[in-house]
Amino acid sequence: MVQSPAQSVDAYLAEVPDERRDVLARLRDLCRAELQGFDEVMAYGMPVYERGGVAEVAFASQKQYISFYLMRGDVRDAFAERLAGRDMGKGCLRFRKPEGVDFVLLRELLRAVASAPGVAC
Repeated sequence: MVQSPAQSVDAYLAEVPDERRDVLARLRDLCRAELQGFDEVMAYGMPVYERGGVAEVAFASQKQYISFYLMRGDVRDAFAERLAGRDMGKGCLRFRKPEGVDFVLLRELLRAVASAPGVAC
């Protein structure tokens, strides 16, 4: 699913494939725990976490993978060594299999995002 018509994150999670639902729910819980002061919204057909109306993090169930969108270049730069060799787009970390989602790394990325405001791309 590239873009979902879901109007809420709960509705979004209800429509994802069964084999991804638990992992995406866990990712949502992690975002909600680490991104205090952020708003959880649906935008661009996926769950997005905004601070001051600016999207900084999102995730999605794509056709071939689970995507974690990190829209903060400063955080990506700070984690460049840890992200090297991973399946990445410009601001998207891809996990081809649900069991391959690295929650330890994602928690650290989320904490870095939450620790200070930055410029989102």
